[in-house]
Amino acid sequence: MRIVVIALLLAIIASLGSALFFLFSDKPGSQRTVRALTFRVGLSILLFALLMAGYHFGLIGRRH
Repeated sequence: MRIVVIALLLAIIASLGSALFFLFSDKPGSQRTVRALTFRVGLSILLFALLMAGYHFGLIGRRH
């Protein structure tokens, strides 16, 4: 579970970096920045849902 969360976080950061690159390097009117940011939002929602499901099913527990 930990590796999946770390991989998703790295993918979110990579998508954010690519959006920044496209923002500065593309011509006006290009949709690549919007697509990269949309992909980042989708990854963030997936990560949140995965963490909620992991907590619900006991994969992520409380430490005592």
